Amino acid sequence: ARPAGGAEEKMAAPMSERSLVSELGAAPYGNFHNYSRFHPPEGRVSLLPGGLLRSLFPAASRPLLGLDVGCNSGELSVALYRHLLGLQEGEGSLDQPAAGKDLNLLCCDIDPVLIERAQQCSPFPASISFANLDIMDSSAREPFLSSYLGRFGHSTFDIIFCMSVTMWIHLNHGDSGLMEFLSFLSSLCKYLLIEPQPWKCYRAAARRLRKLGRNDFDHFRSLAINGDMAERITQILTKDCAMELVCCFGSTSWDRSLLLFKSNSSNHEGRESSEQEQ
Repeated sequence: ARPAGGAEEKMAAPMSERSLVSELGAAPYGNFHNYSRFHPPEGRVSLLPGGLLRSLFPAASRPLLGLDVGCNSGELSVALYRHLLGLQEGEGSLDQPAAGKDLNLLCCDIDPVLIERAQQCSPFPASISFANLDIMDSSAREPFLSSYLGRFGHSTFDIIFCMSVTMWIHLNHGDSGLMEFLSFLSSLCKYLLIEPQPWKCYRAAARRLRKLGRNDFDHFRSLAINGDMAERITQILTKDCAMELVCCFGSTSWDRSLLLFKSNSSNHEGRESSEQEQ
């Protein structure tokens, strides 16, 4: 679950290594409860061009549907939503009643406490939904996501956001879990915006866990998918998941690349074509 995006909090000073070590003991899935303090949303959002949705979906019917996987307490989710729709910081749902006509965003996280916080603080309750969900639990995710999509007459999302989630999936579910996760996401969207953690973050997470006197993550020492994780994930998505790399929007100040992929699946192409004909 990512550390993520929604409330209107002021950013605090970066967390110390000591407090980060302490938090990791209670956040084995990356579900840090103060994440935005050390990786503010602006660090990602500032890399994305304005008008991105219009350029990606010039003819698609509205509202577009987005999924944010591992949304944490919502700060990044809301920041992405504002940026993609060109909304100013002070504009909430009362100021922009038509916002939901352009984009509806479903945000999920494994941590129910973070989701409750996101729900309480969201300035767009009508068009951003927060849900407690383990994305790796297929018995839970399939009916839940299908039900959400069905409300809009869709079978897939237009765009999925996966920001600093892949490492936690990888450490907790191994190589096969990471590949299954990427395959699932690619099958469920037209575009995927993903921010993989570099391998140095894996080592740092394992080191912090050892400082707590705990064993390594179950899969850390057996991972064959390692090294340049942005490149390895790009290879998996392009060679195994029928996606193509559209753009790298650059890297954050903490050295994580924002990569945009597009599905080559006929399912998504067919939907877009039918919408253009209507």
